[in-house]
Amino acid sequence: MKAVILAGGLGTRISEETSTRPKPMVEIGGKPILWHIMKTYSAHGINDFVVCCGYKGYVIKEYFANYFLHMSDITFDMQQNKMEVHQRFAEPWKVTLVDTGEDTMTGGRLKRVAEYVKDEEAFCLTYGDGVSDVNITDLIAFHKAQKVKATLTATLPPGRFGALDMIGNKVNSFREKPQGDGAMINGGFFVLSPQVIDYIVDDKTTWEREPMERLAEEGNLAAFHHTGFWQPMDTLRDKMHLEELWQSGRAPWKIW
Repeated sequence: MKAVILAGGLGTRISEETSTRPKPMVEIGGKPILWHIMKTYSAHGINDFVVCCGYKGYVIKEYFANYFLHMSDITFDMQQNKMEVHQRFAEPWKVTLVDTGEDTMTGGRLKRVAEYVKDEEAFCLTYGDGVSDVNITDLIAFHKAQKVKATLTATLPPGRFGALDMIGNKVNSFREKPQGDGAMINGGFFVLSPQVIDYIVDDKTTWEREPMERLAEEGNLAAFHHTGFWQPMDTLRDKMHLEELWQSGRAPWKIW
């Protein structure tokens, strides 16, 4: 099975990091968050990726073009004009990088890579800026059992603020805000039939609007419930939180 990763957005809410690189190339633990996402899929046996590039897509292309250099120890012999790679950390990945335009919306990006997934029974789709410990193997099995054209992962949004129990001007108790208000949200990590691409009109189509709304109205959109870890990297605060988890050795999404 293939996994399509949306990696072309501007990432304006984390502009401190994205002025020189696309958001999926912002690093957690010295590796792009895109790498973390791919490692998660790879742990579930999915190693064929289609990456939808856009804003500064050349940075992603250069990263994979030089992947073995990034991951290995190297000796450069300047006098002999030679390069020796001492350790090769090869991933079992096939990565197709597709320029889907700088201003294309999420649906449009998916439509632009249609030729790479048209012959698949189903394929995965996710965003290039969020990590999770979602069980992708179970997600795929769930999708097949539902006999629908699309399945999304429903998850709880992470709490962002401390919740206060107050009496007058005194704080009676303090606890981190529970995850949202109990309502689940679209956490991405889709499994889709290639037929869903017919619901996308053009580059201006947002996948999360008309296509998904139509699929839901038809009864063709299922929800796989995930109550474990899920965290998007929308802001610098999110990036710092993920970095802290990684450095602590307690990163929940590290399942490899």
